[in-house]
Amino acid sequence: MAEDSIFLGASRHPDDSYQQAERLLLKYANRHGLVTGATGTGKTVTLQILAEGFSNAGVPVFCADVKGDLSGIAMMGEEKDFLSKRADTIKLDPYAFQEFPVIFWDLFGEKGHPIRTTISEMGPLLLSRLMNLSDAQEGVLNIAFRIADEEGLLLLDMKDLQALLVHVADRADEIGARYGNVSKQSVGAIQRTLLVLEQQGANFFFGEPALKISDIMRTTPDGRGAINVLAADKLMMNPRLYATFLLWLLSELFEELPEVGDPDRPRLVFFFDEAHLLFDEAPKILVDRVEQVVRLIRSKGVGVYFVTQNPLDVPETVLSQLGNRIQHALRAYTPREQKAVKTAADTFRPNPDFDCFEAITKLGVGEALVSTLEAKGVPSMVQRTLIRPPASRLGPITDAERDRLLKASPVFGQYDESVDRESAFEILQKKAADKAKAEAEAQKAEEAGEVEERSRWSLPDFGNGGTSTKTRRKTTTTRRRTSNRQSVTEAAIKSVVRSVGTSLGRALVRGILGSLKKGR
Repeated sequence: MAEDSIFLGASRHPDDSYQQAERLLLKYANRHGLVTGATGTGKTVTLQILAEGFSNAGVPVFCADVKGDLSGIAMMGEEKDFLSKRADTIKLDPYAFQEFPVIFWDLFGEKGHPIRTTISEMGPLLLSRLMNLSDAQEGVLNIAFRIADEEGLLLLDMKDLQALLVHVADRADEIGARYGNVSKQSVGAIQRTLLVLEQQGANFFFGEPALKISDIMRTTPDGRGAINVLAADKLMMNPRLYATFLLWLLSELFEELPEVGDPDRPRLVFFFDEAHLLFDEAPKILVDRVEQVVRLIRSKGVGVYFVTQNPLDVPETVLSQLGNRIQHALRAYTPREQKAVKTAADTFRPNPDFDCFEAITKLGVGEALVSTLEAKGVPSMVQRTLIRPPASRLGPITDAERDRLLKASPVFGQYDESVDRESAFEILQKKAADKAKAEAEAQKAEEAGEVEERSRWSLPDFGNGGTSTKTRRKTTTTRRRTSNRQSVTEAAIKSVVRSVGTSLGRALVRGILGSLKKGR
């Protein structure tokens, strides 16, 4: 095998005889690529032999294992008749079996090392995509991130974001005056969505230690690139999380890696399996972001290969950036399927020996139409190609084999235990506790002041010379108490006075009756 290319298989003449070896030039491998085809036509094996080729060329690979059968790339291949026959047909001699350096990853930490990132690194745009937020809710989320930046609140995990949203809701009027309306209804909707994400396992993804990009770009002492395999069978139960994670990883590569221009081979190759999940119901701003990353990340030395069933799954603006094409069989029974086949056929540089549209519908398992970039980056003429058999095992590895490989991994123990350092949740919790304590102390001080104020007042002490009732001495002399009850005469006098209307009449009555009272 030439050191500057990856052997893909052999093309055939119209009579099915051997024509030539088909190769992918490493110099143009960072010009991205597309692998498409219906279910069961051989896309996974094509992904496997591409990953093998890049690894042997010293290029690290990151790919997702959606069905669980890509894990066999870590083990030595086994001789089988149909594989040996394919090797003879395409003149692959010698056909050597090989195991490859694989690092297994898993967002849930079950079938690989955990992969984590922080809420801050994910950012409001990707989080909004992940949570499928409305424009108003996305606006509130952006405001929340702005407040976190201003107040030095680290957003690391789910509880940090939840605490921040409560903080924003409590200060909605103040924040709204600066940044626009912050409705508590929008905050509540975001909180409910976060709860759903948490139940789906997103809390495993957000936290620390966060993934270091350098750990997926490792090479072995013998110069081979590490093949990073993401266990995605469980992750596919939440396709939005899967797509958002891979887009985040692609964005991190774009932002962290330096410009390298046009290297003689890629620094990393990234396979995006089930690529349609990235673009399903994606807002335009997100599609624009993907297009920008795909277009510019080439100069960082990263090749991106989309793997999907239908070329229509990839927007035209992104499709035009993909220079290396491998097209497996497609069916063309419905108008949409016929349109997909026509789209795929039209993207190839035509070959006068056959009709692309017809060939795509008649390809067998393990066959593909192949067009790669040649000298000066010009697409080669499309060729009907038998894809080479893999050197590693076809099919999944056992649990015991996986466990052994995980323990021998270069990142073993580095990501397995989560770390929960002080961040927004703890800071806001402490602020709330301090505020509650201050309010309690203020209330206590206020109550003490009221008691002191009341203590300054005293009651009059009738009958003991004005001495306070607290200090007067008790006398032992028994005093006769005058009854407060009115006599019959006094009651009669008051009754007559009340019955007389004029003041003069009242005075006369008082005089008369008063003399009677004295005469008693």
